[in-house]
Amino acid sequence: MSTETAEKIGIVKEVEPLLSKRRKKLITDPLVDDNPITIQVLGICSALAVTTQMQPTLVMALSVIFVMVMANLTISLLRNKIPTRVRIIVQLAVVASLVTLVNEILKAFAYDMYKELSVFVGLIITNCIVMGRLEAYALGNKPYDSILDGFGSALGYSWIILAVAFFRELWGSGSVFGVPVFDAVSGLFGEDFNLATNGLMVSPVGAFIILGLIIWVQRTKTGYVEH
Repeated sequence: MSTETAEKIGIVKEVEPLLSKRRKKLITDPLVDDNPITIQVLGICSALAVTTQMQPTLVMALSVIFVMVMANLTISLLRNKIPTRVRIIVQLAVVASLVTLVNEILKAFAYDMYKELSVFVGLIITNCIVMGRLEAYALGNKPYDSILDGFGSALGYSWIILAVAFFRELWGSGSVFGVPVFDAVSGLFGEDFNLATNGLMVSPVGAFIILGLIIWVQRTKTGYVEH
């Protein structure tokens, strides 16, 4: 056996762990340090529109997670076959197909939620977060990494809109997931004690205020400054 052959046999390509430090950052960075809403200021419309109640917000969050993960996977698998000049059209076609699938599932199994969210679910097609990750990451990276990137970005988006919805429903309707929290708390202090709700919280202005406070707290904690 020649020295060259022996060297080739002795070379073992190191395999990156499924959740290496680099791959973990694909999930954790969008949660705080590179959050798509609070740092990149993307997806603001749905953060204001669907966050009046926790239940529809949760459905919206799950829908975005599904669409982003599957879209990133699909585009990554096709990345070497998509002509550059039509890549945006292909991305839109993939996202539109996934959004249509989500819409039909809601229509079949959760019709009331479908009626409440149908317009906003459809807007996922043009969501800057979804298209941005397809263009910036999935087109140039392998499927597994693209799945992690899509999941991390969707998770970062989801926890922000769920946080906004929590405070809006609690302060605006006195409930969480439809459970009357204010009535239960008021009952502990007697009939004369009533926690009042704030009608401002069920309006877009209330969403702006809560989202602004979340951005302020997060940027104060991380020290992020716009340049």
